[in-house]
Amino acid sequence: MSDRSQKPRRARTASLPRTRRTLTAVAALAAALAVAGTLPAAAESHGSREVVRKGLARLVTDDRFPAALAATVDRDGRTRNYTAGVADVKTRAKVPVNGQVRAGSNTKAFTATVVLQLVGEGKVRLDAPIETYLPDLVRGEGIDGRKITVRQLLQHTSGLPEYTNFLGEEAILGKGRHTYHQPRELLDIALAHKADFPPGTSWSYSNTNYVLAGLLIEKVTHRPVAEQITRRVIDRIGLRHTYFPGVGDEGIRGAHPRGYFAAKPGAPLEDITELDPSWTWSAGQLVSTPGDLNRFFSALLGGELLRPAELAQMRTTVKVPEEFDAGSGIRFGLGLTSTPLSCGGLMWGHRGDTPGYHTRTGVTEDGRAVTTAVTASPAPTPKGLNHADALLGATLCAK
Repeated sequence: MSDRSQKPRRARTASLPRTRRTLTAVAALAAALAVAGTLPAAAESHGSREVVRKGLARLVTDDRFPAALAATVDRDGRTRNYTAGVADVKTRAKVPVNGQVRAGSNTKAFTATVVLQLVGEGKVRLDAPIETYLPDLVRGEGIDGRKITVRQLLQHTSGLPEYTNFLGEEAILGKGRHTYHQPRELLDIALAHKADFPPGTSWSYSNTNYVLAGLLIEKVTHRPVAEQITRRVIDRIGLRHTYFPGVGDEGIRGAHPRGYFAAKPGAPLEDITELDPSWTWSAGQLVSTPGDLNRFFSALLGGELLRPAELAQMRTTVKVPEEFDAGSGIRFGLGLTSTPLSCGGLMWGHRGDTPGYHTRTGVTEDGRAVTTAVTASPAPTPKGLNHADALLGATLCAK
């Protein structure tokens, strides 16, 4: 177990949400925004550092993740990085401190941030129909872009079907994972299916919403979404280890632990590090580190990326169906979620599941932040991802 600390250059943090349910093959992978169980308070006899160390060790020994990483920020802005396990199950190499991982649906918060920046610049209206910006594009059975607003896309209330449900397991975890997918192809897959519900009448997590948000960004700015996320977010706040993979970029550029998946709980782990992430595009393609994700969400909630009016819109949440994450109290904003902590207050953030990696970030109003990452998704054990997510609440509630 490694534990390194340093005093960073960072700003105050706020809290962040979760993403979806654990990727149990395709349908779960589709929901690259899984949600965990209720966040428990840690025993008062344990400080947060001890909670993190022991929690990561349990994720490796009990839940059989090859590696577990964490980055924390305390009220004074001091950052610490932790690792457990091995970066490569064959070579037994050490886990790189603050190593790069595929950030999955944490990407949605970056995409939503760019859309809200465009709102602040007067180039996009949240309650305008997507038809205003992408005319004659969003059509299907029960689907009409004239009736779906930008806000509904960002908040998962559009009713658009989840395209990843129809890709098939082979396309995500099998040989098809090396296939390049264009964004319009992903959208067309979704539009070939009936709407889940009329816009604004219910809630359902759908990566399709954020593919459309990426197309919106490109149409309004006349520039690639990767460039816009990089210029407007990554470079602006100095995320040195975060990037949007380019076309054909199947590896991870910096020091990183390898990513694995188990076909089912208890099955042998298979290395899935190299893949084409284009199937997630603006919904989940980013590569980042636990430290950079802490920095991003802290800067976002601290007002460094959005004006107060747009940040308030982002933090305006709606209730989600109880079955999405029973008992958690999670609510969804625009690319952010809020989750009650058992010790009081809220954790804001997001979570990301993509083949090989599961990440979860949470920040609080008083400037604390925690990000964890584990290197298997789908996970080796049925409750592994829940335990990884619960570690955030335990850390933030530790005395």
